[in-house]
Amino acid sequence: MSFPGKAPVSKDKTHAIHKQRGILEWVETGFSTQWSFENFIQHRSMRRARDVRDQLQGLMGRVEMEIVSCGMDSVVIRKAVTAGFFYHTARFSKGGNYKTVKHQQTVMVHPNSGLFEEQPRWLIYHKLVFTTKEFMRQVIEIENGWLLEAAPHYYKAKELEDASSKKMPKGVDKSAGSVEMGLTWNKL
Repeated sequence: MSFPGKAPVSKDKTHAIHKQRGILEWVETGFSTQWSFENFIQHRSMRRARDVRDQLQGLMGRVEMEIVSCGMDSVVIRKAVTAGFFYHTARFSKGGNYKTVKHQQTVMVHPNSGLFEEQPRWLIYHKLVFTTKEFMRQVIEIENGWLLEAAPHYYKAKELEDASSKKMPKGVDKSAGSVEMGLTWNKL
């Protein structure tokens, strides 16, 4: 995507900009349920994200930590989530689905996830929900190297080898998928 007189903008960056603009619009409407409905966004997920942000902001204020924005760079956020949820890791496999790293359990990205069609190689998930299949909820894309940084006591380098040199299923991009802004909330 490009704009007249501007350098081309990546699809991922454009998506992140639209997300950020949407969040600002939601705030400007006073966190309106109607705005969420009109923009096809799950209001409950937005409220939850706002509540978590408010809680973190309060905790940082109590311990007198300065709040510093990472701007559009989601890496620091994704690394922090990786450090906290390193044991909830799944890798895209040859069969076109995901397997948890430690137990080789077959899992799927939930259809409501913003990463449902992206198929990144490595994911961290918040929880598994079983309906017709085992679905990962609240997922973010990570890099496998972050797992060794965050949890060298839990992972061995061999189990985190990237299969990028191996053949992947047809239609699957060998690149790292999408880098979205921070946490990927269900259909933000």
